[in-house]
Amino acid sequence: MAYNNIIVETHDAVGLIRLNRPNSLNALCQELTEEMGDALKKFEQDDAIGAVVLTGSSKAFAAGADIKEMKDRSYMDVYQADFITATWEEASRFRKPIIAAVAGFALGGGCELAMMCDFIICADNAKFGQPEINLGTIPGAGGTQRLTRFVGKSKAMDMCLTGRMMGAEEAERAGLVSRIVPLDDLEDEAIKAAATIAKLSRPTVMMCKESVNKAYETTLREGIMFERRLFHSTFATEDQKEGMNAFAEKRSPSFKNK
Repeated sequence: MAYNNIIVETHDAVGLIRLNRPNSLNALCQELTEEMGDALKKFEQDDAIGAVVLTGSSKAFAAGADIKEMKDRSYMDVYQADFITATWEEASRFRKPIIAAVAGFALGGGCELAMMCDFIICADNAKFGQPEINLGTIPGAGGTQRLTRFVGKSKAMDMCLTGRMMGAEEAERAGLVSRIVPLDDLEDEAIKAAATIAKLSRPTVMMCKESVNKAYETTLREGIMFERRLFHSTFATEDQKEGMNAFAEKRSPSFKNK
């Protein structure tokens, strides 16, 4: 597939996908989401890639869905096409770690796409929001669900019902983002974090990601048991033996991803 709306790069074991529709602040059109999904599938299948960074420009991660493209669609159009689910959700289904590096606007679908990633590193100029209420609709890519789980009911209600934007510092306080970095350092810091993850045991990293995600999808008791069984299963891997032997021998581990 030729990419007209994204730029794909590799940085050693890190894949990078850059949303690239500068004239529309990276508005998420159908073609862009299809290209993003294709790139993610290729990174999923590439054994050389251990983690991925998803980013935009200094002005906008993504300013939302492409309203001009969707405004004339009917209920049956969006229902039968399974709009959003069909293409956007690839980010949430991606098994390797994926980091959202957010600068500028992450609004509506842009905020929702960032929340589909495993964690968010944002620049000091980042602004998050769910302004769909101003368009006579509601968030449709997880804004009422993921945002509520991340920041709590009161703040999610505030943002979804008023459409106001949340700055970087508030987003970090609320738990939406993991850290804030200067704008000029954003991409380097995100790639550095992804590279740290990519050096580790791939199967163990994937198990850890799966276990953390389980925490907000089930009860505590069920989540603990899920974690326990995955923990037990790591003892069937060569990487667990190598990691613990390396620690005991006071050397760096050499993981084989097995």
